[in-house]
Amino acid sequence: MKINLKLLGGMLFMLPLTMTAQSPISGFMKSKGKASITVTQSREDYNDVFLVPNKVNSVPVFNKVTTKSVSLYAEYGFSDRLNFVVSLPYIQTTGEATPATLANNGFENERSGFQDVSIYGKYKIKSYKVMNGNLSIIGALGVETPLGNYKVDEGLQSIIAIGNRSTDITGLAIANYKHNSGFFAIGQAGYSLRSNEVPNALISELKLGYAASVIYGDIFIANQLSGNDGVDILGQGFTGFFPATRVNYTRIGANMFVPIVKGFGLTAGINTYIEGRNLGDSTGAYSGISYSF
Repeated sequence: MKINLKLLGGMLFMLPLTMTAQSPISGFMKSKGKASITVTQSREDYNDVFLVPNKVNSVPVFNKVTTKSVSLYAEYGFSDRLNFVVSLPYIQTTGEATPATLANNGFENERSGFQDVSIYGKYKIKSYKVMNGNLSIIGALGVETPLGNYKVDEGLQSIIAIGNRSTDITGLAIANYKHNSGFFAIGQAGYSLRSNEVPNALISELKLGYAASVIYGDIFIANQLSGNDGVDILGQGFTGFFPATRVNYTRIGANMFVPIVKGFGLTAGINTYIEGRNLGDSTGAYSGISYSF
């Protein structure tokens, strides 16, 4: 199937941010003057929690947690080598604590609001012709900071907080290999400096996929390894302040995109954790619409 590279460049921008445990940016670049906007809605559910040393088969206090979000993701090609990315999610988390538990502790079963705005720049350092394809080396740097006034210091109520109120500065190194047939592989690795007692973290992602003029699909595996200065929930040093916990995970998933008409396209995906530390064992899905111009 013949690859339309111009269309391909416009259709790939929306896929990295749609779920929280994927990379905040894609490994593809947009051409100078080209822009894209995507709106997605997602849902994740979990009633098991990865604690240390064992997984717990019920969420403390809230029994089960559902997270819904609506996210805006935009990318602009300042030049063929330099792109800027902005994203902002609105998040709602809902628990299933009993009325008696809520009344006895003064808790609520819902938290919602705008979470963290993120701004990233990515720069294509070098591009090589390799094995009937193209290898691009990309560097990225970004900041994510709270936009909403959500709280994270409410004790056990913060189990359903919508974020950790950390300002993060993240650097990423990206290698993107695209074969002329449409198959591609993208590897990312980086380090995130975090505030508000949130442990710094190593992050990485490997994505394999196929992209043609009529369809895009990929599978991915994403990882986070937090610093040893973090604590474990209910472990030594834990004071009830959940942002200070050490959060590790491995997550797998799949994404798909189908262009429809005149720059518009539909995107969808699924993902799940296969291991973790101090987080919910969630499975999620998303869908959305994008416009490239």
